[in-house]
Order: sequence, then C-alpha cells, then structure tokens
Amino acid sequence: MSSPPPILLHALNHPENMLSLSLSSWDLLIRQARGAGLLTNLHDAIDRLGELNSIPERPRNHLESARTLTDKHQRDVHWEVKCILEALKALKQPITLLKGSAYLIADLPVAKGRLFSDIDILVPKEAIEEVEQTLRLKGWMLTTHDAYDQRYYRTWMHELPPLRHATRNTTLDVHHNILPETARLHPSPKKLLQAAISVNEDNSLYVLSPADMVLHSATHLFHDGELEHGLRDLVDLDGLLRHFGNQEAFWSELVERAKEMDLTRPLYYALRYSKKFLNTPIPEETIIASQAGSPPAFMPYWMDMLFLRALAPDHLSCRDWLSGTARLLLFIRAHFLRMPLHLLIPHLFHKAFISPRSNGAT
Repeated sequence: MSSPPPILLHALNHPENMLSLSLSSWDLLIRQARGAGLLTNLHDAIDRLGELNSIPERPRNHLESARTLTDKHQRDVHWEVKCILEALKALKQPITLLKGSAYLIADLPVAKGRLFSDIDILVPKEAIEEVEQTLRLKGWMLTTHDAYDQRYYRTWMHELPPLRHATRNTTLDVHHNILPETARLHPSPKKLLQAAISVNEDNSLYVLSPADMVLHSATHLFHDGELEHGLRDLVDLDGLLRHFGNQEAFWSELVERAKEMDLTRPLYYALRYSKKFLNTPIPEETIIASQAGSPPAFMPYWMDMLFLRALAPDHLSCRDWLSGTARLLLFIRAHFLRMPLHLLIPHLFHKAFISPRSNGAT
C-alpha cells in the first residue's frame, strides 16, 4: 500500500476529518469509496456525527444516493429471504444464512452500509440435492450449463453452481461447507450448523454463531483470489469484531473455535489486517494467542507486501507498480489453498485454454 494511506482509509478511521475536505479531495474520496463499495459507510459515519448538512452539496448528493440504493438492496434481500424460505418450507430443512444477508437478517450494525450481489445459504451436504431440485422447481435456474463447470462445482467445490431466479433475476449460492473439500483447511460444516442461532419464530432460519461468523468472514476473505472488494470484506470483519467484542468471553471463544475448526491461519490474517487497516480494537492477549496461526517466520513480511496492496481500495490512486503483481500472486495462492496441484494445474489449463474455445464456439 502506498504512503500516505489512501484517503478512504483515513476517512474510515477519522470520519470527523471529512468535514474539512476540499471539493477535489471529496472527488477522490468518493471515487475510492465507490470502487470499494463503501460509499454508504461514509454517509453513515458522517450521519453518526450529526454533520451531513455540514458537507458540500455535491458530495452529499453522492452519499445520500448511495444510502438510498443500499436501503433498496436491503429491502430486496428481506423479500428474497422470505421467498427462499417459502420455496423450501415443504422440506422442513432449516436454512443458515451466510455473509451479508446473515448480517442483515440478524440486524447486526455491520449490515447497515452493505450492498448485496447475491444471497448465500448453508445446508447439510446430505440435503443439498433435494434443496437444489426444490429450488429449480420454484424458478431458480443454473447459471452455467458447461459440463466441466458442473463437474468442477459438484465434485470439488463446497457449493452448487450459482442459481438465478427466472423472474426476479436474483442470485443464490447454496453451500454445504465454507471451504472446498479439496482445500488444505477442513472446517466442520456439522459443527457450524450445530452452533448456528435461530433468527425467526419457527426456527426455519439461522445464522452462524458470533465466533463462526467472524471465522467464515475471515476464511472467505483470505482464501478468495478476487480481492477487488477485499477492503469492503475487511470492513465487515472490523464491524463484526467491534460488535461481538463487547460480549463477555468472545475473544477467548474466538481463538479456541479457530483451533477447533482448523481456521487459525485465516483468523491470524483477519486480526492482523483489520488492525493495520482499520485500527480494530483487539485485546493484546488475543493478538498473542492468534500467533498460533501465523505462517513461518519469514512469511508475514512478504504477505504484508501482497495484502497491503491487494486490500487497498480498487482505484488507480491506490495502486503502485507492484499492485497488479500482488493481486495475481494472491489469486494463484487462493487456488493453491483450495485445490492440490494435481487438480489445480489441469483446472487452470482448462479455464485458460479450453473454456474460452468452448465459449467462443457456442
């Protein structure tokens, strides 16, 4: 990450300083925030100060427009979750929400500024075929019919191919775990579901427990090779840690749960980079305990070189000559963590050389 830090990080950490920005600084800040998916977060930070009317009209219009769009997204998610529950009610199979939709339905503060591109749910692996068949009868369609992609998802991945509703055009990802079965780490989906917390009266809808919610957010971010919205995901982590960190025994439970779920490495990175980017208040004893998941002694320096670039806002002003290389290396790393080499090399070859030909011929 270049020095000084991007103006967006400065605004997130010191929102009061936005009140004295020039119009040219506001222009850059809005561009960075829009690229990171964090415009509504800026709106809400100033709103909490009671100073929305104190900022210039043109940037205020951008922020208020972002707030309006986010409110619309959140209404849509509430409706879509109801539709999913209605579609699956005959199965009497509890559904566990993941990521952004879980934050929203659980009414967590971190959801307030969140935009949504899809809804993610977790179901037991033994129920996934029946869940898929039921959803397809209710209007959800596969987004890919390529035979290789179908085999890739159904044989190796932790989720079905994405489903899209025929009339609402909404996207649904159905998971049976939070990492592929071929991954190096092996969290237990049964333990995730056993610890999940009901969020409705008939116990048909659940979210992950606080520790598991943080661990899933960390795992998603630090095992994902596409980091264009990595800062937004890091802001999610920061929000979860700040909120749950007020609960008694949360921090010790988080560390112990990471050990139990084989997720100490993602937790280590989550705490390290939320602290570096967003000054997340983390107890010193938790930082020390998280060292159990640290990579070999020579690695943190090199990972800082990569992640401090890749997690910066996705805007030209936040890039240097190594940013593209950092993102490429982390993309390769993510695939390497998800699949062993004897599967990864043929997969990358197929996606690079065979899939483009197939797509071009159809």
